[in-house]
Amino acid sequence: MRLVIQRVSEASVVVADEMVAAIGHGYLILVGVTHDDDEAKADWLARKVAGLRLFEDDQGLTNLSLADVGGEVLAVSQFTLYANARKGRRPSFVAAARPELAEPLFERFVATLRQEGVAVQTGVFGAHMRVALVNDGPVTLIVER
Repeated sequence: MRLVIQRVSEASVVVADEMVAAIGHGYLILVGVTHDDDEAKADWLARKVAGLRLFEDDQGLTNLSLADVGGEVLAVSQFTLYANARKGRRPSFVAAARPELAEPLFERFVATLRQEGVAVQTGVFGAHMRVALVNDGPVTLIVER
């Protein structure tokens, strides 16, 4: 699994002109799933996200987690994180898992985050989404397992 984590002051998802999710201070996480991913990887990544310290303390050091600052997560499934654009002009997406594997693992990642005490909203799996965010910092990480 591959995550792109962006620290945000706000983020939202619109599907078919309807707002389906919105958060304030927290992380927008784009979640990609590949063929050899499993529940153990989803759980490990969720626990990693819950414990990441990407928020600044009163000395300006990134020492605070989501729980420390009352932050939220907006998780959005994004198969294009496994695009391969090395050859030609049109990316290949063969490394991205099919929806039958990707959707349950995305849901497992979200469920484990919630078990860790994180408030999570999501986009709509497989839908065409308009994702808006205000990246705070900017702070952006790529985390894989």
